[in-house]
Amino acid sequence: MAIGLYIIGDEIMSGKRTDQHFPKVVEILRERGLQLSWAQYLGDDPARITAALRQSFATGDIVFSCGGIGATPDDHTRQCAAAALGKELQLHPEAKIKIQDRLQEIAQKKGVTVDLNAPDNLHRLKMGEFPVGAKIIPNPFNRIPGFSCDSHYFVPGFPEMAWPMIAWVLDTYYADSFHQVPHLEKALLLFDVAESSITPLMEKLESQFPLIKVFSLPSVGNASIAQHIELGVKGEPEQVEAAFALMHAEVAKYRTEIRLL
Repeated sequence: MAIGLYIIGDEIMSGKRTDQHFPKVVEILRERGLQLSWAQYLGDDPARITAALRQSFATGDIVFSCGGIGATPDDHTRQCAAAALGKELQLHPEAKIKIQDRLQEIAQKKGVTVDLNAPDNLHRLKMGEFPVGAKIIPNPFNRIPGFSCDSHYFVPGFPEMAWPMIAWVLDTYYADSFHQVPHLEKALLLFDVAESSITPLMEKLESQFPLIKVFSLPSVGNASIAQHIELGVKGEPEQVEAAFALMHAEVAKYRTEIRLL
C-alpha cells in the first residue's frame, strides 16, 4: 500500500518554521514495518491544496495531512478537503463535545465560568466542522480532534499533537499491515570511483534481482571523510543478501577503498 504525506503551511514554505514532520513520520512508519511513498509541501493556497487533495483522493493511497485545520483565516485544509470531495462542511457532534469539554477544562483551571455561547467560543467550534461523513481522530494533547475522510487523515501542524494522532491512526486501522513485507538494506562506501562507472553494475543487479532496488548516494566528503559514494541494495532479504554479495565482489575489482556499513 502507498502512503503519502502533505505538510501544509506558509510558515514552512517561507522558512519561518522548519519542518519536523517528514523525518518523524518516516520514523513512525519504519517502527511498524511501513514506508512512506511520497510527500508534498503546500503553502496556504486553497486552490492548490484542493487540487492536491482531489488528486490523492482518487488514488486510494493512505494519506496523512499535517496543518491548516484550525479556525483562523489562514487555515484552509478542512474547507479544501470538503471541496475536493464535493461535500459540505458540518459540525461533527462528537467534535463539538470535545471542543466544549476543552473550553470548560481551561475555564476550571483558571477558576472562572465559561460561556459556551460567547461569540469567540462559538467560533472555536469551527475547528470541529469537517466534511460530511468524516470521522474524528482523537487528540491526546488538548482534545481538539482531527478528522479522516476515506483513507485521508488530517491532523494539526503542532508536532506534539500530530505525531501521536498519526500513530493512533496506524495502530487503530492498519495494524494488520505492520511488518508484512520483509525488508533489508545493506550498503558500503566506495571511494575514488565515478558514479557513472558503477551504473552498469547497478542496472545488472536490478535486472538479476527483481525484488531489490539499488541506490547510490554520492558525497563530496568533509574534513573527516573523503569524497565517496554510498552504494547499497534494499528490498526482499534473501535477494538483498545475494545482490549485495555480488555487488561487493564486483566493486572489489576496482582496487579502491571500500568500507562496509
